[in-house]
Amino acid sequence: MEYVDTIKNLQRLLKMEKEEDLAQYRQMVEQSSIAERVENGSCWYPVKITQTGYGRLEEAYVEVERVHRHQGEHQFQSGKQVSIFCNVQNNAGEWRCEGVIGSSTRDQLRIYLKTDELPEWISNGKIGVDVVFDDTTYKEMENALSILLKPEKRARDLAEILYGTKEARYKEVPPVAMPQLNASQQHAVSEVLAALDIAIIHGPPGTGKTTTLVQAIKASLQSQGQALVCAASNTAVDVVAERLHAAGIKVLRIGHPSRVEESLQQLTVDYQIANSSYASEIKSFRKRAGEYKSMAFKYKRNFGREEQQQKKLLLDEARSLQKEAQALEEQLLKKIIDEAQVIAATLVGANHYQLSGKRFPVVFIDEAGQALEPACWIPILKADKVVLAGDHLQLPPTVKSVEAGKQGFNETLFEKAIRKLPRNAMLQVQYRMHRDIMAFSSNKFYNGKLQAHASVENHRLDIEDARGPMEFVDTAGCGFSETMENKSLRNQEEAALLLKHLKHLLQQGGATLTSASIGIVSPYRAQVRCLQSLIAEDAFFKTYLDRMQISSVDGFQGQERDILYLSMVRCNERGEIGFLSDTRRMNVALTRARKKLVVIGDSATLASHPFYQDFLSYVESIQAHHSAWEWLYE
Repeated sequence: MEYVDTIKNLQRLLKMEKEEDLAQYRQMVEQSSIAERVENGSCWYPVKITQTGYGRLEEAYVEVERVHRHQGEHQFQSGKQVSIFCNVQNNAGEWRCEGVIGSSTRDQLRIYLKTDELPEWISNGKIGVDVVFDDTTYKEMENALSILLKPEKRARDLAEILYGTKEARYKEVPPVAMPQLNASQQHAVSEVLAALDIAIIHGPPGTGKTTTLVQAIKASLQSQGQALVCAASNTAVDVVAERLHAAGIKVLRIGHPSRVEESLQQLTVDYQIANSSYASEIKSFRKRAGEYKSMAFKYKRNFGREEQQQKKLLLDEARSLQKEAQALEEQLLKKIIDEAQVIAATLVGANHYQLSGKRFPVVFIDEAGQALEPACWIPILKADKVVLAGDHLQLPPTVKSVEAGKQGFNETLFEKAIRKLPRNAMLQVQYRMHRDIMAFSSNKFYNGKLQAHASVENHRLDIEDARGPMEFVDTAGCGFSETMENKSLRNQEEAALLLKHLKHLLQQGGATLTSASIGIVSPYRAQVRCLQSLIAEDAFFKTYLDRMQISSVDGFQGQERDILYLSMVRCNERGEIGFLSDTRRMNVALTRARKKLVVIGDSATLASHPFYQDFLSYVESIQAHHSAWEWLYE
């Protein structure tokens, strides 16, 4: 087992990451004032309660809305654990109760509570919501790595193949005939079918990775019978599950219902049990058990032998009924799982108790380029064969510990596999961008292999636009400057210029652009907040807000817009560009636009890095370089 040292090193790095994550959480939440937590996005305060009730599966829920809307980006996402608190002090301190976010928008949350009843204090005083540190993911990753040190044979084989100490095996398969797929997509499906151990689908931006993955899963089911499909986030799992369901595949979504999209509730275990023919019988058993328990505990503390015997009989009957209900539910659960063609879960959810002891002929991991290596091993331990799909040249997983990252923790299993395995299938035709928007990323990241499909290669806004589908607006010499704000950076002059440019474009387009989607992104959260504030104050943009998203680059991965503006922020005499040097982040930012991409930045600062030197040369080669002075005195 030559990979043992690798696993032990991963355990060490995972411990570093967990300790750093907890330290940051304590500094951000436990050791910060409410005002500081609101500022860093880990708290909403105050909030108003817009609705309470009992939802999908009789779970108590609370819907809250920020009183001060558009306060900026936040860390509240579907599936995260949170704590609702009431800022009224009593002898025990603040009142709190924990819950899980079911749905999250810019200013609203639906939170499913971990208690059966709504707390009485929920309408007292000022209410707030905090992010809660959840170590469940760490425990599951730690467990997976421990198992890998003494794995069963198949897990050991896969580990040796993925770490390059054993060769992957393939078989001959007939050519795939799927006319709905292009040649590179069909080749990817063939690779999945040919692989006996590991297959890799490399999907650059806009190349139809999910479409290809769905077809590969469908093709695999013809011989494999059942598959486990995973991804790091609930959102990514739901995207694939929804597409598979639409394709007629019987999908079972594992996980807490509050973490699953409302439209996919019928795919969850809880929903299927609650709506089965046995549901009323299970409910009846539990109701009667509760009644017997209630009767048993009505007896006072001082009672005779006969009453004591009666209480024991009542409790025995209650336990018997509970066992009957549990046995019936377990029998039903087994039937539901066995009948599913695809089990869909997050990487951590793959170890859900409902899947205990279950193995799968094939495990698909989507967005593997964004998944921490230890997390990928959770489902792989259940696999006979593994398919990894993703793009290691877009955003990597978030690693909190800088030191762990430097020592290799931010390198994913997908990266290692694509480097060490002899075969992978790269999708080569993109269906999103105009060829001018695509070309720089294609040449810089994908060896020029990325092509624009005929349906999008001339994708442009339906207006007279002499500047073309791509612009770089150069602020060099304008006197703009970056400023520090809450450990982030902003450039207010650049933000104002961006809005001036966008306003001009929208005025120029008029009614033609009334349905165009708009994205505004920046690598820096402080700049995002600045842009959000300026737009909220400008009445002109009021009619565009419902189709406009302002976000960090990280928050925009997987999305696309007709028009996209990118604010680079950095402007200093030292030529410092900070984490703009992570060019994968820029690959994401530069590939979100369909028809119009406008990048605003200071060429004098950016040119200190070779990547941006090449970018500036590219925009000049397509006559897309423009000076900000054109806009400053219009």
